[in-house]
Amino acid sequence: MSDSKILKGDKKYVQRSTGARKLSLLSVRAMVAMSLLSALATVLMLFEIPLWFVPKFYELDFSELPVLIGAFALGPVAGIVIELLKILLNLLVNGTDTAFIGELANFLLGCSLVVPSAAIYARYKTRKAAISGMVIGTICFVTTGCLLNAFVLLPAYSRMFIPLEAIIAEGSKVNKYITDMTSFIIFGVVPFNLIKGVAVSAITAALYKYVSPIIKGYNE
Repeated sequence: MSDSKILKGDKKYVQRSTGARKLSLLSVRAMVAMSLLSALATVLMLFEIPLWFVPKFYELDFSELPVLIGAFALGPVAGIVIELLKILLNLLVNGTDTAFIGELANFLLGCSLVVPSAAIYARYKTRKAAISGMVIGTICFVTTGCLLNAFVLLPAYSRMFIPLEAIIAEGSKVNKYITDMTSFIIFGVVPFNLIKGVAVSAITAALYKYVSPIIKGYNE
């Protein structure tokens, strides 16, 4: 039986899932899968979508999608590995214009979504667990985004690149509710990360049943 059938919620398979085979992360197939998924995630980082309520330097991408799918198929540790490889590949291709601050934040944010989601699904292997995991993962993603922006990203950018007042001003131009750091987080960062978390989770739920057997190479 494949994980995809469990994720679809076919109850008659749930009891059999405890005996399902697991693909070792050290196997050739798993390493190839993680490499390909990280490469796909790196490509998806290049396609950014601007949103109307945040400044142009906040753009939506779907690079966490292959990471989350890989983590569901191979486990949360694989998700961390894929996320790390994604960041390293992006650095090789594009370098950094944020003194590695943005890359570190991207890694931590990605893990905050992927690890809780995959860990909960790996424990129970049911549709309910998959949905619960992605809901909790999205909450962690939003919370981590708020903390990182408030205490790491925005202060660091304001010291190294542009003043915090200028960042807030850019936010005010596109969102009248942004007037200071707190409102920037509440009306900019929170909805931005919520949209991304929900979108990535929804697409993962839609695609996983088709992709999982390809990654694993067998139907359990």
